[in-house]
Amino acid sequence: MARGRLITIEGIDGAGKTTLARSLLTELRARGIETRSLREPGGVRAAELIRDLVKDPELQIGARAEALLYAAARAQLVEEAIAPLLADGISVLLDRFVDSSLAYQGAGRKLGVEPVRAINEFATGSLAPDRTLLLSLEPVLGRTRSSERGAPPDRLELEHEEFFTRISAAYAELAAAEPERVRTIDAAQPPDVVLAAALAAIDDLI
Repeated sequence: MARGRLITIEGIDGAGKTTLARSLLTELRARGIETRSLREPGGVRAAELIRDLVKDPELQIGARAEALLYAAARAQLVEEAIAPLLADGISVLLDRFVDSSLAYQGAGRKLGVEPVRAINEFATGSLAPDRTLLLSLEPVLGRTRSSERGAPPDRLELEHEEFFTRISAAYAELAAAEPERVRTIDAAQPPDVVLAAALAAIDDLI
């Protein structure tokens, strides 16, 4: 049995990751590709509980603790869901993965990309995506989109502008360093155009 493909979707808050994940799931299943969609942090019960912690705007969580909590949630998701699905030949669409921690905690929280990469190598057993779709969007537009959802902002969404500027720059650097894995898509385009670009970016995998 062929191993399933791991396709991750990255980008700042408001870039449209969840919308793209839903559309891609529908398209891949319509093509007969057995696919499962998961999110980070979350996807399995223990990781969802950690999600509640890191998103809670009333909690004070230090930068190192935050990075470790995300890595812990990721470790559980890989062990409990992602690795078994891939082994069974089922492809996985994942809303965020290690690149998010590299950008948010490594750059946004100024912990350093390499230290954060090291704890996530351990957490995931060095699991790497087959392809990463990076939805590129100006931080100001991302914040505007997030606010239009109507939901109260979570702990990270309450951060200042410079935080998201550092994250956006880090994502661009990650994409430049691994152009074969990371494919950048202009997320300011209409959803159908973004979907078409995403399908073109994973065509060689499917």
